Amino acid sequence: MNIPGIEKAFHGAATVGERGQVVIPASAREELGISAGDKLLVFVHPSGSGVFFVKLADLQQFAHDLAPFVESLAATAAAPDDNGSSPRQASE
Repeated sequence: MNIPGIEKAFHGAATVGERGQVVIPASAREELGISAGDKLLVFVHPSGSGVFFVKLADLQQFAHDLAPFVESLAATAAAPDDNGSSPRQASE
């Protein structure tokens, strides 16, 4: 399987210790700006084939940046169409 960019994304292997701890390879921590004490959220991949970590601060920033876009979409969806009815009314 030839996945574009896999060489850049792969940072090595990690072993789960007896207490369930995993050491994130230094190259990945450096690339992502992860430091001791950073809070990471842990997600299970939808396929159930693995886990991934997201820095809480990065997810909070993403949500903040996304909010105006979501509000714009909501306003567009609620706006009346050319017939004067809202999209919800038209589909009911």
